Amino acid sequence: MIKKKSNSVSLWLFESLLGYGEIKHFISSRTGGSSCRPWDSLNLSFNTLDDAKAVLDNRQHLSEALQIPLTSITTAKQVHGRHVRILSRSLKGRGACDYHSAINSTDALVTDVPGICPTVLLADCVPILMYDPSKRVVGVVHAGWKGTLGTISQKTVEIFRKDFGSMPEEIIACIGPSIGPCCFQVGHEVITQIENAFGTKEGYITKESQNGGYFNLWKANQEQLIRAGLRERNIESARICTAHNTDQFFSHRGEKGKTGRFAAGILIC
Repeated sequence: MIKKKSNSVSLWLFESLLGYGEIKHFISSRTGGSSCRPWDSLNLSFNTLDDAKAVLDNRQHLSEALQIPLTSITTAKQVHGRHVRILSRSLKGRGACDYHSAINSTDALVTDVPGICPTVLLADCVPILMYDPSKRVVGVVHAGWKGTLGTISQKTVEIFRKDFGSMPEEIIACIGPSIGPCCFQVGHEVITQIENAFGTKEGYITKESQNGGYFNLWKANQEQLIRAGLRERNIESARICTAHNTDQFFSHRGEKGKTGRFAAGILIC
């Protein structure tokens, strides 16, 4: 990834997507906004105890940095599930200016409509951006451990294939900053679910002890994408741990639950 500053806002960009002039994409950082502690300062989520006016101001800063209208940003009420929603033109801007209007109970958004920016909000969960340059389809995934074990990444690729005619081997996927295998400790009940989902815990769990082990969400989602038919060379992974980089990103675990949310999004211009 590379870091770019636009006005006061720092954005992180994937090198594998930068060559496509017909799209814009971003991972936001936590700096350059209006929110006070503990949401300092570019908190982009209305679903926190932060002041809604500050969040709206932060989203305006983001839209200006991206040079897109605020109403392009389209969000969902994320529930750590596996539901994927296709965004039609009529859904453009849902959740852009308030939480109430966000799309219900959804953790992945896909569209081929120019000007709609599917966006997810994060503070440790895995953001995954997808682009099919052949069919000009974009998507974004919010994959926490529950969504990961529910194969939401794989399901999103299937939506690309079934609803838009995408060939999985042509899709580019980018795994963004999230809590890393260095910091994401889970209990034995989760380890059992990992074994059931992947057929093994080897490579997915490290430092196992009587208290559990450490889950590698990056590997788990990459493996799902490969199983869905993506070429490994078309998957870029940031490998940046949010819990280790709370100066740049919000982290639910790293900040003991009192924090804001950064965003990930992608759109066809």
